[in-house]
Amino acid sequence: MDVNKTALLLIDLQKEGGTSDVAGMDKILKHTAELIEACRKENIPIIYTRHINRADAIGLANSEPVNEAGEPLYYHAHSHTIEIADMIKPKPNDIIIDKYRYSGFFESNLELMLKSLGIKHLIIGGVLTDVCVLSTALDAYYRDYQINIVEDICGTTTEGAHMAAMLMMANWIYDLEVYESSQIIKKLHDEQHTNWKSTAPDQLQFSPENIREVFATLTSRRSGSDGISTHKKP
Repeated sequence: MDVNKTALLLIDLQKEGGTSDVAGMDKILKHTAELIEACRKENIPIIYTRHINRADAIGLANSEPVNEAGEPLYYHAHSHTIEIADMIKPKPNDIIIDKYRYSGFFESNLELMLKSLGIKHLIIGGVLTDVCVLSTALDAYYRDYQINIVEDICGTTTEGAHMAAMLMMANWIYDLEVYESSQIIKKLHDEQHTNWKSTAPDQLQFSPENIREVFATLTSRRSGSDGISTHKKP
């Protein structure tokens, strides 16, 4: 990963973005804040996406939930909850991408910003792992960006959905690298670190019975597992 061609892409870490519904949201925001600080020290651009639904419901996805007045129940454009969470509040030079569908790339200006910055590598985290993170990561891969997922700054409504989404990305994004936030911070600081790298298609065979065991291979907490690499400073 060339740090000079890398951006941090944070998906939908908004005030509405699951503080009560996503398990461990407080830890997600804490780890995200630490990673943002590390990226700022390396002059890595910080890009946030915000999911927004127009108050008049124009442009809503099929069967998107609405209230009795026909206004969107979630990410309502006239609500303060569409703003980025206070703990990771953007600075003036950060980039905010407003989107109306799951993927951060769909009919937004995200790719324009990335091309203008000369970005080749993306560090990605956010919510929900199995919806907006998954679809954005896949769309980025289709556009030939190299993807680095930070597992402990991602989350969704259930542990199983989070694990399944992480494993699907690991199986089908062929140049994916998976980090814990502490490990990618070490990488950015050119220190010894661990991560998981994809080495083959569909290499993490999981089922309802073994999903926890297979998922554990993605994290640095099990150094030495299949796919875990240790990188030492030269």
